[in-house]
Amino acid sequence: MSNKVYIVGAGPGDYGLITLKAVECIKNADVLLYDRLVNPDFLELKKDTCEVIYVGKESSNHIVPQDQINRILIDKFNEGKTVVRLKGGDPYVFGRGGEEAETLYDEGIEFEVVPGVTSAVGGLCYAGIPVTHRDYSSSFHIVTGHSKKDDQNEINWSSLAKEKGTLIFLMGIGNIEHIVKQLIDNGKEPNTPVGFVSWATRYNQKTTLSTLKDAKACVERENIKAPTIFVVGDVVKLADKLNFFEKKPLFGKNIVITRSRAKNSELRKKLEEKGARVIEIPTIDIKSMESSKSIIKNKINGINGYDYLAFTSYNSVKYFFDILKLYRFDLRKLANVKICSIGAATTRELEDRGVLPDITSERFDAVSLAGEISKNSIGKVLFPCSEIAGTDLQKCLENKGFAVDRVEIYSNKVNYSERERVVDAFRNSDVDFITFTSSSTFENMIELMGHENMELLEKCKIISIGDITTKTIKSKISNNVFQSKEVSMESMVEKMIELL
Repeated sequence: MSNKVYIVGAGPGDYGLITLKAVECIKNADVLLYDRLVNPDFLELKKDTCEVIYVGKESSNHIVPQDQINRILIDKFNEGKTVVRLKGGDPYVFGRGGEEAETLYDEGIEFEVVPGVTSAVGGLCYAGIPVTHRDYSSSFHIVTGHSKKDDQNEINWSSLAKEKGTLIFLMGIGNIEHIVKQLIDNGKEPNTPVGFVSWATRYNQKTTLSTLKDAKACVERENIKAPTIFVVGDVVKLADKLNFFEKKPLFGKNIVITRSRAKNSELRKKLEEKGARVIEIPTIDIKSMESSKSIIKNKINGINGYDYLAFTSYNSVKYFFDILKLYRFDLRKLANVKICSIGAATTRELEDRGVLPDITSERFDAVSLAGEISKNSIGKVLFPCSEIAGTDLQKCLENKGFAVDRVEIYSNKVNYSERERVVDAFRNSDVDFITFTSSSTFENMIELMGHENMELLEKCKIISIGDITTKTIKSKISNNVFQSKEVSMESMVEKMIELL
């Protein structure tokens, strides 16, 4: 991307509702200015060298004044930077994007505006409230609940109250008494259905239904705060039927996942599809071992001397095949070697690389895989693994007469960069579940949080995968430990739903 200012809409909050173009802008930004309502997970998309500036804007409390935000945009552009101004919702729907774009135009600065899903439409959709419906409303009107001084006098309440369409008020909770009074005084039926949607599309979304005449009392009774969309109209009647989001089985549940960040995406996606809030705390730091590359090169050059190639983890496949690619190894040379795999993720990674394993184990433990291999003729096994991999596979096979050549190709260490976040995550969130997919993810979590904070871990339900992982956890924690039926991410999610 060229030196330019991009005014970008990030959508209402759900990670899946950001546009592809917005993601591209974030990934290429040299400087990123973002607001309070931007999903913080979007910041993970930025490059490491990107300068991040929080200009959080809240009702009546602008941490950075608009004039100063404009100045930052101008100054950073003049430094030759690609600047992204990231806003919640859509920049041109009460996001002051038009004002910022005007300022850039006046300064002769090249800019581009990237639309986003506005909460006025997308947020109500997640609450089961369509802004138009053939039986109820053929139009909708988006109104700001506050703007400049004396803004309420700028609204034609007489005209607005007579509209048959859906009325949507953004940033209006602080003025709810005035809004309701003006609508009723100007002829709006007091029993008109209304809805309040707080934190729309987020894990903590809350939809509250009432009538126009009871709206103020409802706000006080339910302690409704910003950010909340206030919607008036007969379409609100559909909320009970159409609110799919808050009916998801894991809606509102806080779930900690501990795999390495690169491997978290599959589990995270499945959990979020079920409505959960996912808190990523990758307790393991996985890296390729540079010293092993030359060793593997020698091994693969003599691959015909091996009868079996055994993989016991996703990462062992990943880093082994990365080394093969580095040295331009022809996979056809593996034709006479039996490929052995344990676990669905390991097998899937092999298949994604065009390799179908010859021998697999239904159970997620090395002893079972050794048993499957030993059903075949005795031979020599190449076993690429992590530096902390167990010795069960090697011992079992050697006891049966196999020769096992173990090569450690990646490191698996405690991710100390997460230490500060760990205890805070448990203290600041009501964690319902925590997942462990290996013994190392659990052991590293204990190392990061400290034994003195173990009670925080014991309060939530622990979901494990595989017998070995479960055994490791139960050696430290006796209660609330549950093992998924199968060795898969789907099975872990199913176990959580089963425990509700």
